Amino acid sequence: MVRPTLSLRARALSYLAAREHSRLEMARKLARHDEDSAAIDSLLDTLEVQGLLSTERFVASVLHRRAPRLGAARLRQELRAKGVPDEAMRDSLQGLADSEEARAREVWQRRFGSPAGDSREMARQARFLMARGFSGEIVRRILRQAGSYTTEDHTGDCSGGQMDDQTHDESGSRRGDD
Repeated sequence: MVRPTLSLRARALSYLAAREHSRLEMARKLARHDEDSAAIDSLLDTLEVQGLLSTERFVASVLHRRAPRLGAARLRQELRAKGVPDEAMRDSLQGLADSEEARAREVWQRRFGSPAGDSREMARQARFLMARGFSGEIVRRILRQAGSYTTEDHTGDCSGGQMDDQTHDESGSRRGDD
């Protein structure tokens, strides 16, 4: 049984029925079925005018699906890769800034659940969170609050020393233990 060939519009509507798409994503998918880029652009313009293709809805959809597991940097990168202009995502991503630390803590808790026992494990946990787009500042806070071993040097990087409330002199011995 041979399937009937769908028109570009029918294909676009079937893609949009499954989920929201950015204009770039839709153009790429439709280009597989028609080499006439002018026809594709015209169709996409029509879909936008009719409100069927919306950058704002696409951004909201991606953030709803991905934000619980990713930080702002990773979300920004994914949206840019899908052709979303910076001004279209700026307000939405700023709205996530308030929940960034809580989302990072939830991701850390789900993945690890307990503090790192040594600097190697702490580095692994930090890399995990940073790869998901959480900022270095947020990652340091999460690992500190979890009781992981971290120290911040003058560049702001984690150097892996044990963090405690005692101070050390230049020789490495503790001060204030008299």
